[in-house]
Amino acid sequence: MEINIRGKNIDVAPALRQYAEKRLSKLEKYSRHDPAVCQVTFSTVRGRYVVEVTIPLNSMIVRAEESGQDAFSSVDLVVEKLERQLEKYKTRLLRRDRPEIKLDQGKQEPETGKIVKVKRFSMKPMSPEEAALQMELLGHDFFVFPNGETGVVNVIYKRKDGNFGLIEPENM
Repeated sequence: MEINIRGKNIDVAPALRQYAEKRLSKLEKYSRHDPAVCQVTFSTVRGRYVVEVTIPLNSMIVRAEESGQDAFSSVDLVVEKLERQLEKYKTRLLRRDRPEIKLDQGKQEPETGKIVKVKRFSMKPMSPEEAALQMELLGHDFFVFPNGETGVVNVIYKRKDGNFGLIEPENM
C-alpha cells in the first residue's frame, strides 16, 4: 500500500511520518488484491491534532477522521477506526459472496445497515447555491440535486466547520 502523507498548515515531523506509515501499513492486509493509495492529512484545529485518512478500495472509499491532544494518539485512534470499518466491509463482502459461511465460528454479529426506507422525490435542476439554500431550509445535512449548469446529479453537504461541500461525479 502506498501511503501519501501531507500536512495542512502544519509540518509533519519525520518521526510522526514514520509512525503513521508503520501503523497504517497494518491495513495493507485489507487491500491485497487491489493496491491502494492511502491519503493521510495532518492538521490542527483549536489546539488539537486532526488526522484524516482516505483509502479507495475497489469501488468503495473508506474514510476516517480523528483528533486528539497529540498527533501520535490521533494516528492510533484513526487506525483503530479504519480497522473496524474495513473489518465490517470485509465481513459484509464475505456474507454477500458466500452466505453459507459462518464467520467467527458461529458467533453472529447483529445485522446492521439495512435499507429500511426508500424515498422518491422529484428533482428540479438548480445551482449549487440554490441547493445549499434548499438544504438549509429543509434542515438537512445533505441535499441531492441535478446541477442546472452541468445536468449531472450532485450532492451538497454541510461540513463540520460550518461550510458546505459539493460532490460531483467524475466521468469514468
